[in-house]
Amino acid sequence: MHFLEIYITTQPNPKDIETMTQSIPTRLEKVNERIRAAALACGRDPETVKLIAVSKTVPADRVLAAIQAGVTDLGENYVQEAAEKIETLSKETVSWHFIGHLQSNKAKYAVKLFDLIHSVDSVKLAKELDKRSGNVGKVQNILVQVNISGEKTKSGVETDLAIEIVREIASLNNLSVCGLMTMPPYFNAPEKVRPYFRALKALQEIILKKCIPNVSMAELSMGMSGDFETAIQEGATLVRVGTAIFGQRA
Repeated sequence: MHFLEIYITTQPNPKDIETMTQSIPTRLEKVNERIRAAALACGRDPETVKLIAVSKTVPADRVLAAIQAGVTDLGENYVQEAAEKIETLSKETVSWHFIGHLQSNKAKYAVKLFDLIHSVDSVKLAKELDKRSGNVGKVQNILVQVNISGEKTKSGVETDLAIEIVREIASLNNLSVCGLMTMPPYFNAPEKVRPYFRALKALQEIILKKCIPNVSMAELSMGMSGDFETAIQEGATLVRVGTAIFGQRA
């Protein structure tokens, strides 16, 4: 199964199902309450966790409703779809994140559209992003996607190679490595994904100790509608939540 197909088939937990008929502002408030509660429960400042509202396939008018309700960061999976929304919502003060699989031939568009690209999964893609960022006079913030589960169907660099790949990408002049991202296997029980989130946190700490120039490792992008509370407990700083805010996609 392809990376994006896995994302689409992820089902919400019962808490999300309860809110399906509610308005976007109400759903958003509940998600923010859950983020705050999860952070406080493990001794973290809720301000250290940023909500990325995943607006993939969501029409611009509904995205605007989320922005008006307080969303400041939006995540998109497809460059063309995102470009149309970003143009439509250009007057809104929000940050746009690319969270899907990015092909190298879309890099020239991605660097113009997105504040943070979560899914850099190869040195080849990184070099193309570096080239395109240089062309527009930008230092592009990125996360390195790690295939922490080792599944052949998942995108991401291999865990054993991650440190050297981060080191190689960090040598590029027009990219700034801000952290790591992962997509764990799908389980109905959030507790089953905990080891994968914990493994990404451990990898982050190892890379930090290497003191690689141009690598901050400040961000861990992990956790979605069904498991973001577990991700927060294990150190997530960016949680990617769509269904719990916008409802089930068609």
